[in-house]
Amino acid sequence: MGKVSIGLRGWRFDEDEVFTEDGEFKPMDDIPTDSRKRLVRLQALVASPCDGCWLIHGDENVHECNESEVVYGEPLGEVVLCADHEPDFLYWFAEEDGRRYKGQQELQDEFHEWFADGGRAPEGYAGVEHVETDPEDIPEPPEPDMEDLNVDMPDEERERIDLRDMETTTGADADEQTADPDAESASAGGESADGDGTDADESAEEPADDLDLGRDYPS
Repeated sequence: MGKVSIGLRGWRFDEDEVFTEDGEFKPMDDIPTDSRKRLVRLQALVASPCDGCWLIHGDENVHECNESEVVYGEPLGEVVLCADHEPDFLYWFAEEDGRRYKGQQELQDEFHEWFADGGRAPEGYAGVEHVETDPEDIPEPPEPDMEDLNVDMPDEERERIDLRDMETTTGADADEQTADPDAESASAGGESADGDGTDADESAEEPADDLDLGRDYPS
């Protein structure tokens, strides 16, 4: 089996780790800890406002924010972005030394600080093209046991979300959207940066592995 993104592009899961042979989600206890944490965290991130939009509009105008489409980083230290602001993150990661925070909780704070200070990708700096597959193919995930997961989440974020409605990337297409943002720089405008693992406008997009695989992307 290949890789699959669930709910948001970016975090990818080994299909044989999260799905049974019948294509159903495995019980949470049978899913490896790291994948379990990400699946639980995704329930809070799906439909959340883009970090870039939120830094511009704030809580008072959160209704003006785009919904997030892609996630980079580690659970509880992740950056979630819409297609408009994903290029800003990819540029920061690849060209502004953001890659040094790969795998660290500081990734979120450091990107927020850079963005809040006016950091942006140059005009014309494109994001990564992605391939969209049918969300209906993804079954509903099992109900997680929050006490078994080492993820501190506020009670209000623990409501269940049906990931069937979210966009997914599977199989070979997902493998090409690697979690290495350096790979995405190649497609991000000629010689620009590529994103960690994957993903900008999903309709008619191409995998991230077409990018510069020599670069180091966020996990």
